[in-house]
Amino acid sequence: MRVMKWLLLAIASLALGSPALAQKQGGVLRVTHRDSPGNLSIHEMGTVSVIMPMMGVFNNLVIYDQHAPQNTLDTVKPELATSWAWNQDGTKLTFQLRDGVSWHDGKPFTSEDVKCTWDLLAGKAKDSFKINSRKGWYANLTDVTTNGPREATFHLKQPQPALLALLASGFTPVYPCHVSQRDMRQAPIGTGPFKFKEFKANQSISVVRNPNYWKPGLPYLDGVEYTIIPNRSTAMLAFAAGKFDMIFPFEVSIPLLKDVKSQMPNAVCEVTPTNTAPNVLMNPIPPFDNLDIRRAVAMVLDRKAFIDILTEGQGDIGTALQPQPEGRWGMPAEMMRQLPGYDPDVAKSREAARAIMRAHGYGPEKRLAVKISTRNLAVYRDPAVILISQLKDIYIDGELEPIETANWVPKLIRRDYQMAVSIVGNGVDDPDQGFPENYACGSRTYMDYCNPELDRLIAAQSAERDQEKRKLLAWDIDRRLTVDAVRPILFYIKAGTCKRPEVKNMTIMVNSTFNGWRMEDVWIDR
Repeated sequence: MRVMKWLLLAIASLALGSPALAQKQGGVLRVTHRDSPGNLSIHEMGTVSVIMPMMGVFNNLVIYDQHAPQNTLDTVKPELATSWAWNQDGTKLTFQLRDGVSWHDGKPFTSEDVKCTWDLLAGKAKDSFKINSRKGWYANLTDVTTNGPREATFHLKQPQPALLALLASGFTPVYPCHVSQRDMRQAPIGTGPFKFKEFKANQSISVVRNPNYWKPGLPYLDGVEYTIIPNRSTAMLAFAAGKFDMIFPFEVSIPLLKDVKSQMPNAVCEVTPTNTAPNVLMNPIPPFDNLDIRRAVAMVLDRKAFIDILTEGQGDIGTALQPQPEGRWGMPAEMMRQLPGYDPDVAKSREAARAIMRAHGYGPEKRLAVKISTRNLAVYRDPAVILISQLKDIYIDGELEPIETANWVPKLIRRDYQMAVSIVGNGVDDPDQGFPENYACGSRTYMDYCNPELDRLIAAQSAERDQEKRKLLAWDIDRRLTVDAVRPILFYIKAGTCKRPEVKNMTIMVNSTFNGWRMEDVWIDR
């Protein structure tokens, strides 16, 4: 019996190990890239255009399992930290750090690098980020202290069980103390499986294998080369012609998917939900300082039309939190239908919206002319064009204003727009990320929205250890944001990612577009 048991274990071990036998070392992964980012600093940028090519340059303290499609706290794994522990009241989180890790320039990684990174995020360091995109994530963090080179402790104002979820995101690499932020924008240095090689604006980004990576035998690839091709159709044609191994993730729209498959039948294409959603920004200056006008805009929206036109019916209607089941916190459909603009009877909502506009002096004879700014990418422009057509129903005439990527976020930060279509893409499927970053007082709402009562609720849900109670609090916050017409969500995108069948061991995540690109164990079978 004992012999049989060991025989079964041996067979199971061989079965589990068989994929490893097939893995091949070497080769360069060739990927199309959708645009030219303003710089390469992950902590400063809010776009997968930077995350995908740069995530492999770095490591985090902890990271989501790169082969679990849905990010949860249960899929968080150690990386630069070997272990972690909370104190009894949940206000201190202590990490034991990995020994023998070096930065790409040969200097050793220590606990001081952890402290420096979060001092930068808190705005307490001598150096500074040009744009501190993730500061709001760590509003509950008072300090990071060190105890020798291999231990770092995060000190919190109040318990925050989801802190690990934030630390596991692709947006949360550890940065080196000894490298200036100016250099990190143009030639970043990390501890990750790939070393930065070159960035040619509007041309290409490339990374190469780190021969001294702390995980023996990884990465498998010799490098990854990204060629910047802003035109989607051109990128698809180049992929079909065999010039690339992969199209930039989530860039294959549902209509284009048919073209790709017809030209390259053996392409491996996945259509997945994303936690990215086009949304409407309204600068709170006349007339959009008036809640009634903003609410009328929210009520004119026919979300199903956006989904039908842009994704042939493959999209999701949602509010500030990604819809279930891929999103873990999304509001139930029956609750959502009670909110302004979510009534399935679109004609009824639009009539109410027109009544609001007429009450404020607008009508067929007095229409409101606005510029609608958006990033000059198809995924932004297309919903903006549909929005313009829908706004005509409530006496608003919109003019499209495309903005290049490098100027997009600075324009929003300056509030240099009337109305805009942006895309909110949460780095973590958790209220502790989406609410503080996009909706709390002083956050990146780009609408100067500030509601102290909402901030109190955001803090309360963050400290709540009972996850079902926390979910009810999150839904209440989401409902209030929708009623106040703060960044009305148009729809949640479903999109395709296509690669050649030779590309192996890559998992596309369903509740974050930002967390799955370490690529240390991706390999090419050729």
